[in-house]
Amino acid sequence: MAPETPAGSLPPASAEPVFRARGLGKVYRMGDVQVTALRDVDLDIRRGEFVVLLGPSGSGKSTLLNILGGLDTPTSGEVAYCDHRLDGAGEAALTRFRRDHVGFVFQFYNLIPSLTVRENVQLVADIAADPMPVDAAVAMVGLAARADHFPAQLSGGEQQRVAIARAIVKRPAVLLCDEPTGALDYQTGKLVLETIEKANRELATTAIVITHNAAIAAMADRVIHLGDGRIQRIDANAHKLRPSELSW
Repeated sequence: MAPETPAGSLPPASAEPVFRARGLGKVYRMGDVQVTALRDVDLDIRRGEFVVLLGPSGSGKSTLLNILGGLDTPTSGEVAYCDHRLDGAGEAALTRFRRDHVGFVFQFYNLIPSLTVRENVQLVADIAADPMPVDAAVAMVGLAARADHFPAQLSGGEQQRVAIARAIVKRPAVLLCDEPTGALDYQTGKLVLETIEKANRELATTAIVITHNAAIAAMADRVIHLGDGRIQRIDANAHKLRPSELSW
């Protein structure tokens, strides 16, 4: 496991890139209509970083995240995870990549209603190569006392924390989060952000979070601003805020 980066400091510039993209482009074709979602994106993301992708709807955030996570493939350019090329990879290779290296957290929780908290997390542990104990993952997100409850018995924030436990139980190298607080109120959203930050800090997991909420950017190592499918600029935070210090 990589060493922790102290809170409030950036991973060193010499840290190994976990993702490397060059000239990345994505075009969607729907009949005669062509939509360009990404245009000539060059990007390195370092191991252990907490990165926020910030931009308006339609700026290319989700497309970029889906390509990095092996859920989609680029139309042009190159993208690699460590020394494994993702562009041009077949579905079987992308499935192995997602299973072995990536945890996903989405805006909507996608829990199985008929399974308890523990059982929802166990599903992923059963297919992981080196999972942490299920109860340890549930405890890490603060839900040990709710492990035998069903999703319908939980609040929205609790369900999102179950989704995070399910994502981190396999000790992923990368945690990809698409609007994880989008359906939550202010206080509950901060609890979810604390859980993501804890996974980044304690597991040395590279975290990439999509948000339209500019206030969340203050907790990132770097903020990647997207617009019209391009990276508009990248800002670095020399001193990060804890989620409890954020306000919006």
